[in-house]
Amino acid sequence: MSKAAVKQFAPFLVLIIVAVAALFAPSLPNFNDGGKYNQADIAWIIVATALVFLMTPGLAFFYGGMVHRKNVISTMIKSVVAAGVVSILWVFVGYSLCFGETIGGFIGNPFTHMFFKGVNSGAPWSLTPTIPLALFALFQLMFAIITPGLVVGAVAERIRFTAYILFIALFSLLVYAPIAHWTWHPEGFLSKMGALDFAGGTVVHISAGCAALAGALVLKRRRSHMEHKEIPPANIPYVLIGTGLLWFGWFGFNAGSAGAANALAVSAFGTTNTAAAAAGLSWMFFDVIRGKKPSVLGFCIGAVVGLVAITPAAGFVAIPQSIFIGVVAAIISNLAVYYKSKSTLDDTLDVFPCHGIGGMVGMLMTGIFATKSVNSGGADGLFYGNAAFFFIQVKALVIVVAYSFTVSFLIFKFINFILPLRVSEQEEELGLDASQHDEKYGRTPQLA
Repeated sequence: MSKAAVKQFAPFLVLIIVAVAALFAPSLPNFNDGGKYNQADIAWIIVATALVFLMTPGLAFFYGGMVHRKNVISTMIKSVVAAGVVSILWVFVGYSLCFGETIGGFIGNPFTHMFFKGVNSGAPWSLTPTIPLALFALFQLMFAIITPGLVVGAVAERIRFTAYILFIALFSLLVYAPIAHWTWHPEGFLSKMGALDFAGGTVVHISAGCAALAGALVLKRRRSHMEHKEIPPANIPYVLIGTGLLWFGWFGFNAGSAGAANALAVSAFGTTNTAAAAAGLSWMFFDVIRGKKPSVLGFCIGAVVGLVAITPAAGFVAIPQSIFIGVVAAIISNLAVYYKSKSTLDDTLDVFPCHGIGGMVGMLMTGIFATKSVNSGGADGLFYGNAAFFFIQVKALVIVVAYSFTVSFLIFKFINFILPLRVSEQEEELGLDASQHDEKYGRTPQLA
């Protein structure tokens, strides 16, 4: 069999192997609540899980509307296909790596819950005792799905589809799983250090933002970027629809991370909405004072930055302080986007300035404004006289940035070594919708 044939058949063969192996996984009885679970909590977390899943097609619309019309479909499918790849990986070994029995506080034992062993019949997760372990595992799956999908925006319009499939798998196992274990497992070393991340500032947004930066550096610049061509967004209403779906789904993302239908979920719901609103206005008004007109894109991007920034803080800060977090995060990311545009970095949809830096701002703001009056299980921040906690957040931020960027950079380099990471110049000119998928959005682009 030729080398090309091996590359063509490899993804399907891997899936078949996993499917056959799954036949021999033990079938254990479903959980028997025996009255120990709270039905309201179960109902709420099921809804929250569905809301977080909705964010993935929301992200596809958000990104798809901003790229060139010849790359809309290819951009959207790269976000959505993560639901397929990560779901299978999660049942096979991903959940176990994140939440299995700890190995030195760095990674979960892959055999603890391989093929969801013990998940349906096991004791509930220690931090969510009122819902079944299976529900907790499925809720966490949705976070694992959207994280590699975020990276798509930085490498859009030039990365090969098969290469991105491999990136999703390697990133999920080598970057997402360790960071999730460090942060959210009670025995993870960042958790034991005292770092707080309520719903994914480090685990999701900083890790994805730094991977996006690594990908943009490895893939290098698009021809249109080198020629300083202005690429009009394909469909701004798509961006608006995507923002609405993301905002809506983010209520499950943050409020669901309370793990129960309780007062903390209500508080996280409130901080989430308030920060998004403040950031959307902040971005739009900041553009106006810089001589631009108020734009749909400006408000939408700002709102998403606010959602990113409040994510690590949502269950630790009060609602009034979330206004400040949203306003400041939007200004910082807006300036980061401006300075990035003056550089040679080709992060297509500004994933690092918005998600990476937005997540960093959120982690630092958690270190400043967290208060035990909101969450007794958290900590008081710098604003309340606890400088030590602020520096713990800084330390955790630096560790995650260094790890996620370095490992993601090596992943992209490895993929490029074994198969072409980037499409050819001709394929890039034609557009990835046609060259990668033989599909089209609107009119078929013609080569000059």
